[in-house]
Amino acid sequence: MPTGRRSVMVLAAAAAVPIALAGAGKAAAAGSVFAGARAVAASAGVWGTATSIPGTNRFPQVQGSGWITSVSCAEPGDCSAGGAYPDSHGYSHAFVANEVNGTWHTAVNIVGTGLAKGYPTSVNSVSCAKPGDCSAGGYYQDSAGNDQAFVANEVNGTWHTAIEVPGTAALNASRNASVNSVSCTSPGNCSAGGQYEGAPWDIFGEAFVANEVNGTWHTAIEVPGTAALNANGSASLNSVSCASPGNCTAGGHYGDLHSKQQAFVANEVNGTWHTATEVPGTAALNQGGAADVASVSCGSAGSCSAGGHYSDVYGQWQAFVANEVNGTWHTAIEVPGTAALNHGDYGSVTSISCTSPGNCSAGGHYSSGSFPRAFVANEVNGTWHIAIAVPGTGTSNSNVYSVSCASAGNCSAGGYSGLGQAFVVNEVNGTWPALIDVSGIPAASAVDSVSCAAAGECSAGGTYSLPGGYGRAFVVSSS
Repeated sequence: MPTGRRSVMVLAAAAAVPIALAGAGKAAAAGSVFAGARAVAASAGVWGTATSIPGTNRFPQVQGSGWITSVSCAEPGDCSAGGAYPDSHGYSHAFVANEVNGTWHTAVNIVGTGLAKGYPTSVNSVSCAKPGDCSAGGYYQDSAGNDQAFVANEVNGTWHTAIEVPGTAALNASRNASVNSVSCTSPGNCSAGGQYEGAPWDIFGEAFVANEVNGTWHTAIEVPGTAALNANGSASLNSVSCASPGNCTAGGHYGDLHSKQQAFVANEVNGTWHTATEVPGTAALNQGGAADVASVSCGSAGSCSAGGHYSDVYGQWQAFVANEVNGTWHTAIEVPGTAALNHGDYGSVTSISCTSPGNCSAGGHYSSGSFPRAFVANEVNGTWHIAIAVPGTGTSNSNVYSVSCASAGNCSAGGYSGLGQAFVVNEVNGTWPALIDVSGIPAASAVDSVSCAAAGECSAGGTYSLPGGYGRAFVVSSS
């Protein structure tokens, strides 16, 4: 399922009045409750009114789902966003759009060999090294109904033709590939990762990485070591983060000999990807066999953090974090404080952001009864502090989907709260205040991605749904 669809699907569970969103190429989504939104000023940055990116509503009469999966800001007011919008056939069509000096410009269709009009496509991840120099990755569905992985580069403000990730045609024997994450450290120097299906018996596939060096994408490879780890063909790379060219970390999951899902991390050092390993400590934690790394972030080369979930002896999901210090991954721990919060079975870190070694913030969800609740947690000088429920969520259904930190203790997070109302919340000098409802959109909405170029200077994007089966993408910025 494309990353951006998660918000609308969760909103279906949160809202009591489901309305189908039809026409997108992947699994159908549902959910809609119309309600007003309130505008509130945030400390250290005022969030404006949400708007649609020009060009993404060019077929307003067509039922279909639009979404923004990823936002990346190189400088305040200079960002790029990617996702999909419904085309004239109701299928999702991949797009990218640029914010220049605070103004969002008309969306550009991702075009390229295989990205045929009328077949579903989507951007899953965007990363910008500087204004006008970004890369995007995702999937397209070919004329045979197979999913293929693509990357596209923006150079000096112009988006170039997308290409199938080199080497994935040979790897992707069962035809279900996608780029899930892209990270760029300088123009033309990026890494991308995702999954492909190498054999008919693959349940979810195998994990791959590919590097762009000096503007040229090199041949994708299976993440070293995952072939031995991934005994039942259910691996995926979910997140990649690069601190400098050729120095990156990736994380995801694989299926072991006992059909248990385990979490892995892999490091790239000086341009060479090293053997993936199970996240230290998760073997002991993951008694229920359902572990995954959802997000990784690197403060510097060899100093990163990873977060996700594991399943305890009772089969209940719990949130974990693990730190890499000077190139060595340390033992994973349950996020402090989440044991007291998580009375149900739905704890996980969904996003993590690090500004320097040992200084990170994480967000995600826990369960207090039947529904998820949003939390945030800070790491300060190498120590993870006690997680807190996002202020303002109360007892409502809520989740954090994205966290971005501009400096230690100055971050923003986004997700949904209440009956599916998109929210943002700013951390100022280490303190998380009450969340802010995103204004200008209906209540059936969620923020899927946040990116902050400076404290209080952020952009966010996500999805809202309307009655009648119309899903739309939105952006909102703070300054």
